[in-house]
Amino acid sequence: MPLVAGIDSSTQSCKVVIRDSVTGALVRQGRASHPDGTEIHPDHWWTALQEAIAAAGGLDDVDAVSVGGQQHGMVCLDETGEVVRPALLWNDTRSAQDAEELILDAGRGDAGAGAAYWASSTGTVPVASLTATKLRWLARNEAENARRTAAVCLPHDWLSWRLAGHGPATGPASLQFLRTDRSDASGTGYYSVATGEYLPEVLESTLGHVPVLPVIVGPLETAGKTSTGTLIGPGAGDNAAAGLGVSAAVGDVVISIGTSGTVFAVSDTPAQDPSGLVAGFADATGNYLPLACTLNATRIFDATAALLGASLNELGTLALSAPEGAEGLTMVPYFEGERTPNLPDATGSLHGMTLSNYTPANLARAAIEGVICSLADGLAALQAQGVAARRIILVGGGAQSEAVQQVAASAFGLPVFVPNPGEYVADGAARQAAGVLTGQLPDWPVDGVTVNREGKDVAPFLDTYRHYAAKAAIG
Repeated sequence: MPLVAGIDSSTQSCKVVIRDSVTGALVRQGRASHPDGTEIHPDHWWTALQEAIAAAGGLDDVDAVSVGGQQHGMVCLDETGEVVRPALLWNDTRSAQDAEELILDAGRGDAGAGAAYWASSTGTVPVASLTATKLRWLARNEAENARRTAAVCLPHDWLSWRLAGHGPATGPASLQFLRTDRSDASGTGYYSVATGEYLPEVLESTLGHVPVLPVIVGPLETAGKTSTGTLIGPGAGDNAAAGLGVSAAVGDVVISIGTSGTVFAVSDTPAQDPSGLVAGFADATGNYLPLACTLNATRIFDATAALLGASLNELGTLALSAPEGAEGLTMVPYFEGERTPNLPDATGSLHGMTLSNYTPANLARAAIEGVICSLADGLAALQAQGVAARRIILVGGGAQSEAVQQVAASAFGLPVFVPNPGEYVADGAARQAAGVLTGQLPDWPVDGVTVNREGKDVAPFLDTYRHYAAKAAIG
């Protein structure tokens, strides 16, 4: 049976899954950790990848491999292929000032006009996570390193390049073999999602010159071969790979409930949101992937459970024992500020307290309802960009709670599909690798449960939450 490998090189770790290319059945897997930090030398990714591959039994019998990776990370190479400096990761915020200046520069001092320019040009208004803002920071703070930078790529690009046998010892010509895909390129800030082309003028205004950039290959094209002849797929950014892993199609909205929340949809039209709430990314199939983030998700559950002296399972049980709407108790979960809506200095708040409704069960319910309502705001931001949602795919650690599933079905007013726990990014990369072999993405089964509340009116607590959230926005 032909085997394929999928790799997830995330901020925290590297995971490898080996699957049957026809059925998708898991054959074996491996994992290795990455160091903590927002600034990491790429060699650590390569070491972890070798460890994870070894733990998964190697790639000698694998016909194709593909890499899903954390987006936005700035990997700078000199003319020999050596890494110029440790990579700045997506969660490194030192370029926040540079993001603001890029917006103002584009609008000639008018932030609104600048945001509109970036939204129409790249699909995304600059924030500190984007690669372009990090390049501007590099040129402003490490001019010599900026001058040495002959090529710029992303974490998944660099790992695919290394798998193909290239690296610092292979010489200047090897830079021409860098490859990427449109999903990861769409998170750089120097790529137009609408036209599918790089924007050299952005690189001139950030890095100061136009370096070698990875060639963008199509969704099922090869990015090279390993020394043993294994085909290397184009790879993808982590969210796009996760979309493949859960077989998301146009009309599906994937909501990930982790430490923070992510809401993204597969769409057949690109998004251009000058408010900056929605990032207009591309997906890994030729469609688009508009995405919104929230800052507060499972850590609100953790904090509330700790306050009540309960486990997370007990928190869910308590929440289900309370009525929908928590008898009027409403939590606005902006404990650490918020991204959607953009309220970085906001704090959380609890409203509607009475002597009768201030109970552990209602507090547990209000915490879950508040987080789900916050994610519903992310969905609303996507819908304002023309996304037509027909189904919610709920993933992440928080998605396994029955209480979360039931509240989500009520708040979204749509069927909620909860896939079984898995390595969605690595699985998506493996599915892409299988598509490279045959020219068509396989229809692998995705097992899970559906909580179907379709046709039910959106729960009244969503309106209540938004009422108090509006008060938070105006102080």
